[in-house]
Amino acid sequence: MTSTALKTLWIAVLVIIFDHITKYLAVTNLTFGEPVPVIDHLNWTLAYNYGAAFSFLADMDGWQRWFFVVLAFGMTVFMLWWLKKLPNKITTEVVALNLVIGGAIGNVIDRILEGRVTDFIDFYIGSWHYATFNIADIAISVGAFLLIYSEFFLKKEPVESDEKPSK
Repeated sequence: MTSTALKTLWIAVLVIIFDHITKYLAVTNLTFGEPVPVIDHLNWTLAYNYGAAFSFLADMDGWQRWFFVVLAFGMTVFMLWWLKKLPNKITTEVVALNLVIGGAIGNVIDRILEGRVTDFIDFYIGSWHYATFNIADIAISVGAFLLIYSEFFLKKEPVESDEKPSK
């Protein structure tokens, strides 16, 4: 790995640690399915997700657990390779990749050890509730947004010259 990847993986490690500390606190202090109001439109509600985002594939026979583990490991390897290719400095792209890596590994640890992902953040408006999520999910979402932002707004397009190269 390049020094960029090694220097910045602490970001991913912090995401994993924070994710698992908050999941531990949720499991030890909340009762499954019982909302605890935090502020308007936000509850702590312990939930378990056996699928992916929005419980996608949650009702399958269990094969999805290992499918998502393999998918997350594959994506992590790809993102580590991507980090290796980047310049030796901290950029939005580097931070974004580390957020996604940390979030993916945070949820993979749950899947491997428990066969499910622990969620506890319950955002709602009126009777409408967004899918319950966790810190790893936030890191993945913010990282994905930053990657898109970096690609479309921060990267400079190569300047094309009208001049012919001299011989």
